[in-house]
Amino acid sequence: MDVQRVQQIINSRETIEVLHNGTPVWIEGVTPGKNIAKIRSLQGKEATREVPVTELIEG
Repeated sequence: MDVQRVQQIINSRETIEVLHNGTPVWIEGVTPGKNIAKIRSLQGKEATREVPVTELIEG
């Protein structure tokens, strides 16, 4: 995925499935200059973490 698509998903009124390593995640935000997204898992109580946007896949 790219930063532009991540931003579109964040701004969307629809719920769009996004996966990180096969796990559904919620995107909290994105840092465009660094191509980093702040995410949290939807399958547990993990803290937010930062990952490269290229590791995110639209489901």
